[in-house]
Amino acid sequence: MARVGTKATTDTVRELWSLLKSYARQETVDPLKSLGRSLGWGLLGAILVSASVMFLGLSVLRVLQSETTVFADRLSWLPYLIVAVLMLAVIGLALFGISRSAQRRTSGESR
Repeated sequence: MARVGTKATTDTVRELWSLLKSYARQETVDPLKSLGRSLGWGLLGAILVSASVMFLGLSVLRVLQSETTVFADRLSWLPYLIVAVLMLAVIGLALFGISRSAQRRTSGESR
């Protein structure tokens, strides 16, 4: 009978170890994998949005320089200032949206 108890104890320990490993994988590895995927997509989106805003700024600069005659000679610096102000406004809007979203999260509001 002692042998049956030892076998049952060994099986129980093996089952417990298997259960512990699967639980640890479920609660740590799987969420980290999904977090990594989300982080990757977020990083890709941030890079693409940043590049598109940069190209939009360059296109506005090009239009102001080539398609208008107002900024000739002494005012040739003005398109650069206009585009810089526009880009600062875009950055300000993004920061405002981020801070507003953070405030909503901390106060528990939903959309």
